[in-house]
Amino acid sequence: MSVTGAGTLDVPDSALADTLLDRLTAAYGAAADPERAGSMRAYMKDVAPFLGLTTPLRRALSRTVLEGTPKPDEADCTAVALRCWRLPEREYQYFAVDYLRRHAGRCSSAFLPVTRHLVSTVPWWDTVDLLAAHVVGALVAADPKLTADMDAWSADQDLWIARTALLHQLRYKEHTDAERLFTYCLRQSAHPDFFIRKAIGWALREYAKTDPAAVRDFLARENGRFAPLSVREALKNIGA
Repeated sequence: MSVTGAGTLDVPDSALADTLLDRLTAAYGAAADPERAGSMRAYMKDVAPFLGLTTPLRRALSRTVLEGTPKPDEADCTAVALRCWRLPEREYQYFAVDYLRRHAGRCSSAFLPVTRHLVSTVPWWDTVDLLAAHVVGALVAADPKLTADMDAWSADQDLWIARTALLHQLRYKEHTDAERLFTYCLRQSAHPDFFIRKAIGWALREYAKTDPAAVRDFLARENGRFAPLSVREALKNIGA
């Protein structure tokens, strides 16, 4: 499986994933709340079924699932993520995202196709944004050669892939590649979808915490290129 190609993602053998998934499905399943699950599914625009676990309960259950387990390697991370993504209820995908956030540093650049699969499968902001900022961003920071992949993702026809490219530098602060960020924003400036326009504004607003003058000057220079939503979000904390 190549770094740049999506490929066919096989689930690797992983004794750790076997243990975690057995514990996870038992713990989460026993705590399911069908009444709450319906309202959660509606709130998330019917993107997936839910078990009905509140966030505090889910996190507490996750701690019991993880108790006493060793740190994973990349194959374990892949197996856990892909197996969680094959389960219908959204909370299993939340578990996988949290797991990857914790262990992203144990994955190499070869893990990027896995993240692309996760971002583009059952996509919605609740999983995509965390994967972008905490997993994809960590992979790119560790291997700058992956910026070429982000360049390609930033022009992708899948809006969630493009959103991931826009947001992957959210946590970089002074290490942000501002020229690349501005290029991605311009590349998607005419996109009609709310989630891309919002991501442009969010990415710029976050970088403005580090260099407000650069963001302000960029928007002034490119006046008229961006939707009002993007500009409003970008300038929310620094003014025009």
